[in-house]
This record gives sequence, C-alpha cells and structure tokens, in this order.
Amino acid sequence: MDTTWKLSWQRARNHEGVTRGARAFVALAVVLAYGWWVDWQAELMPVLLGVIASALTETDDSWRGRLRAQCLALACFGLMAGAVWAAVSWPWGLMGVMAVLAFGITMLGALSERYRAIAFGSLILFIYAGLAAHSSRAGAGEAIPRMLAGAAWYGVVSVLWHAVLPRAPVRYRLAKLYAMLGEYLRLKALLLEPVRDVDLERRRMALALHNGRVVDALNATKESLISRMGPGTPPLWLQAAMHQYLAAQDVHERVSSSHEHYDLLAQSFFHSDVLYRCQRVLTLLGEQALKLSGAIEAQTVPQHWGVTARAIEDMQAAVAHLASQAQSAGAASLPAQSRALRSLHALADNLTALAGVFAGALALPAGNAEVAVDHALFDREPRSLRDAWTRLRSHWQLQSPWLRHSLRLSLSLMVGFAIMQATADSHGYWILLTIVFVSQPQYAATQTRLMERAKGTAMGLALGWAVIQLFPGELVQAALLVLGGAVFFGARHTRYTLATAAVTTLLLLSFHQMGAASGVISARLLDTVVGCVIAAVASWLVLPSWQSRHWPRLAAQVLQTQALYLREILAQYQGGKCDHLAYRLARRNAHNADAALSNSYSAMLKEPLHVRGNAEVVAHFLCLSHTQLNYLSALGAQRGGAAAQPMDETTRELAQTLLASLQQLALELERAQQSGRVRKAHSAPAVAQVLREWGTVPAAPSAHSLMAAQLQLVGKVFPQLQAQARQLVTAE
Repeated sequence: MDTTWKLSWQRARNHEGVTRGARAFVALAVVLAYGWWVDWQAELMPVLLGVIASALTETDDSWRGRLRAQCLALACFGLMAGAVWAAVSWPWGLMGVMAVLAFGITMLGALSERYRAIAFGSLILFIYAGLAAHSSRAGAGEAIPRMLAGAAWYGVVSVLWHAVLPRAPVRYRLAKLYAMLGEYLRLKALLLEPVRDVDLERRRMALALHNGRVVDALNATKESLISRMGPGTPPLWLQAAMHQYLAAQDVHERVSSSHEHYDLLAQSFFHSDVLYRCQRVLTLLGEQALKLSGAIEAQTVPQHWGVTARAIEDMQAAVAHLASQAQSAGAASLPAQSRALRSLHALADNLTALAGVFAGALALPAGNAEVAVDHALFDREPRSLRDAWTRLRSHWQLQSPWLRHSLRLSLSLMVGFAIMQATADSHGYWILLTIVFVSQPQYAATQTRLMERAKGTAMGLALGWAVIQLFPGELVQAALLVLGGAVFFGARHTRYTLATAAVTTLLLLSFHQMGAASGVISARLLDTVVGCVIAAVASWLVLPSWQSRHWPRLAAQVLQTQALYLREILAQYQGGKCDHLAYRLARRNAHNADAALSNSYSAMLKEPLHVRGNAEVVAHFLCLSHTQLNYLSALGAQRGGAAAQPMDETTRELAQTLLASLQQLALELERAQQSGRVRKAHSAPAVAQVLREWGTVPAAPSAHSLMAAQLQLVGKVFPQLQAQARQLVTAE
C-alpha cells in the first residue's frame, strides 16, 4: 500500500497538468492570502486577472527561457495595457485598436509555440484590462497597474518553479512519448494477423493517423530537451533523458518499418504460426513500451520477467525452421517464396534489434559508448530578428492559414465589440473572451472548442451557484476559488470542458466576493452563446481555411522530405551507419510531413461534406504515402554493418530514379497548387522500366538484396501514389 502511494505521488508530481495546476494554486493562494491580510478584497480582481493572463503565456521551458519569455510577455502586456488606457474613453476607437493589435499579435504566433502563447495571453490581458477599466481612463489607471503586478507575480512563481524543479516536464513528455509508441506497436501488430478478409486499409489508416500523434510527442519531447540544453556538458539526468529520446527515435524508425506487403506474408505463411509469433513479439514490445513509460514517470525500474526474450527465441526458431523446410523442399528457388522468406528474415531481425533498443533505453551505456553519439538537436525557434521577420513574411499571403486566422479573429472581435456596444452589455467583454478562447486556425478545432466552451460554461454556472449556496462563508469560497484556478490551468490542455467549468466557477466566486454577483449567471451564459455563435459563423464564412485547399502543398512536402530522407539513407549505405544530426533531421522532417498530412485528414473529416473534395482519393494518398515512408524506414533500420558497402550499378540506378521521381512529382504538386492541375510526367514509367530491367532480387538476405528489395517495394508504390496525386489535384 505504501509503495502504491509512492508510485502515485511520483507520477502526479511529474504530470504536466498537476504541475501547471500547482503553480496556479500557489500564485492565486498567495494573492488571496495577501488580500485578506491587508483587507484588500475589493481590489483583488485585477490582480487575479493578471495572474491568469500571465499563466496563459506559459510553455514548457527552462528557467532561463521562461525568464526571457516572461520579460517579453510583460512588454507585450504593457503595450496592451497602454493601448487600453489611451483608447478606453472612446469605445469605437478602442474597437479599432483592439482589431489592429489582435491581428498583429496573432500573426506573431506564427513564429513558434512560445510566441503563440505570449500572443494569446496578451490578447486576453487586453480584454481583461478593458473589462476592469469600466470604460474610463481613471478606472484603467487603477486596474492596469494591479493587473501587471499580478502578471509579474506569476512570472516570479513560474521562473522559480522551473529553476527548482526542471526535470518533471521532461519526464512527463518522455513518458507520454513511450506510451504513444506502445499504442503504435499495438496497432502495428494488428497488421501481421494472417487472417482472410481482414480490412488492412482501415488498419493502415488507423496506424497512419496515430503516427501523427507519435510525431507530435517526439517533437514536444525534443523541444523540452532543447530548452534545457545549455553551454558545457549537460547534467547526468539530462544526458539520460537525451539517451531515452534518441532511443525512442530509433524505436520509431524500426517500428514504422515495413519489409513487405502484409497480404503476401499472410498468403505465404498462412499454414504456419510464424506471423502469430511475430505479432506476439510486437504486442509484448508494446507492453514493454508502456512499462518504460510508467518507469520514467515514477522513476522506477520496470519488471519484464524475460517473457519478451523467450518470445523472440521462439520467433527466430520458427523462422529458421521455415527456412530449412523451404531449402529442403526446393521452395526457396520460387521467386514469391524466396521474397517472402527474405522479408520474414528482415522482419525478425528488426524485431530482435527493437527489443535490444528497449533493453538499453533507460540507462546510459557504460564507459565511453556515448562519446561517439551525436546528441545535437535542431532548434526550430527563430534565431534572430531577421529570421523571425523572414518567417513572418512567408505567412504574408492570403493562402496562409495563419494570416486567414488573424483576419478572421480581428473581424470576429469587431463584431463582438459592436454587439456589446449596441446592447450596452456591462459584461459584454465576455463575448470577446469567448471569441478569443474558441477561435482556432482550423474550422474543425474551432467547432470542437466552442462546443466544449458552451458545455463547460453551463456546468460551471450550475456548480458555482451550488457552491455559493452551500458554502456562504467567504474564507471557504476563497479556498474554492483558488482550487478552481488550479483545476483550470491543470486541465485546459487536455480536458477543456472541465477547465471551462472550473474557471466559470472561479469567476462567479470572485464576483460574489466583491458583492457584484447579481445578474452574472445569466449574463455569462448569454455572452458565451453570443461569442460561440460569432466564432462559428466566422469560421464558416470569413476566409475559411478548408483542408482540401492545402493538400497539394502538404502532399508535395511529403514527397520532397521523403526524397531527402532517401538521399541520407543512401549516403549511410555508402559511408556506414551514423546517427548524426543531418540523418536524424531528414528522418524527422519526413515523419513531420507525414504527420501534417494525417492531422490534416483528421481535421478534414470534421468539415462540411461539400468542402472536403474527394476524401476517398485523399485517404488513398495518405495510406500510400505512409506505406512508402514505412518502406524507406525499413531501409534506414537496415543500414549499418554489412550494408556499409558501395552499391552496385543497378541498385544505384533504381535509387537515383526513385529520388528524381519523388522530387519531380513534388515539384509538379507545388505548381498545381497554383495552376489547379498536374502536368503529365514520365517519372512513373521510368521507375517501372528500371524495375523490369532489373529483374528479380537474389534470395540470399545480403545487404544488397535487402536494400534492393526495399527499393523495389518503393518503386511499386510510387506509380500508385503518382496516380492518386493527379486525381487529388484534378478533383479540386
């Protein structure tokens, strides 16, 4: 019992939601305690609003990065507060200032997640300042300094927290990453089930969509590590975290590998249990990934009991038995059988190597084994003002989703402000807050968020009314107010309905503490509905960024990054295996592009039917591109050892033809984004001709035959991918 409690405590203290909530609890509790001590309850609202706005700017970072971000956030807060103070006496002037600042600050969010958070928090503070100023410059002069003081206070809490407890966010993201990999392994195991009439396309689609989540987890973990990398040798805990992240990258490359079409394997080994044994190994490795996730979060050592090792021994024995049977029966001379056996050997070796990666994932290798490993990571944050300006200029075109979102948000706020003025709604700023909170760059995300906002508001109003009736004491209500703030920040990234309910309860308690609760419930409900309606209509009518319009560009990125990934793999086969930054960056870019494609398809399925285009073609293209990436990943997983040899001429010819064909089709799709059609090309016939001239790959599982087999698989997928790409554009 004591051990269970300790494990639960370890997981809780490393959970991102718990730590966010704990920081908000500390900051709000100190503010309220100070207000009670100096009898300052009536003036607390602006301070609390400043704390909330500052907390909304927070992202995962080191204490140094958090300090820099907090200084930038306070500068933006000062700009917003000054704008409110200058224009608050002229409502329509304030509306124009708000629209201009909303557009500019939202465009700033195109730089990175850190700037998106600062832009969002700054816009919220602008609205809070207008709400607290009561339409007078004198009111703004009193409220704004308190609001800025609350923002600065939360900044102090945040910086100190990140300085004292720097490890928890890294552990949380690593644990989440390995949990995502565990689910990916489970989904991958389903593809190996040798059963007739299995819907492989549906399973492939589920795998492709989940791969987007794995890639997002990899990127979040990488950013968490980069933010804590300083000059000099990193501390041991950070070296261990880096080792676990690189191991996860290796796992992802290996588990995303495909060595053959699964229909052929199922047909060839239908009367054998070998695929079930491979499937069992994959399932056990998925369970092992989940155990690693729990061990990282709870800082314990996972227990395996040797089950995976025995399963691998059984799998290898089954493969060896099939190979000996085929050799004695002469079946190995048949092209289809030899091809299936070669792929089965590669699959078994890959699973065995995957188990080895898991076995060494937690602890740093002994001795100087880490010296030869390149730990460099590519930082995607803007490195200078010139770099930031270049990125912003790239979004200064109407096709940019971020520019459309900025214009849409500004117009929505103007409409909300006009309604507030026309109805003389004293709480009308809640309309603007609702618009800011629910408006997202994607239509589907906006619809999801506004539904969660509406449900959370209704729940929070009911809960807040019940709390006020059940606990009339001011001290108890103050404690519940702090708890509501902690729940809001702890849940807002994962359970937004709960977070909205918590912040609505906080709001009611705050107004009740100030003696101004009359009419708040009805006003909050009505303003939330109005804000949600405005955001919904704007996402539909004002420069909607439908996913079908972006698919040619996203598809071109997929093909281009896969070509660069193939180029790096070929270099590894020439010069030997080395996980240096250039190779890992090419691999990560290919998976990022694949994830962007799958995420876009997920969003497309939530859009109206008449704007989806040909969703069936889109689905086929996604499955084919993900399959092609799987075949390339298998090439990457096989590099090293005997593969570090010069390629023969025929292998090099096919590789170069595939490389040129991928780049050519990517260029055609980029041009089609503007012209609306893909020009006919000869890349697919060229690939098919090389495949015919090449003949059959040798049966022996040598480095060259394995590479040749994988290139053949890519060459067979590419013509189908090209056909889907042409249908994709002509369907627009």
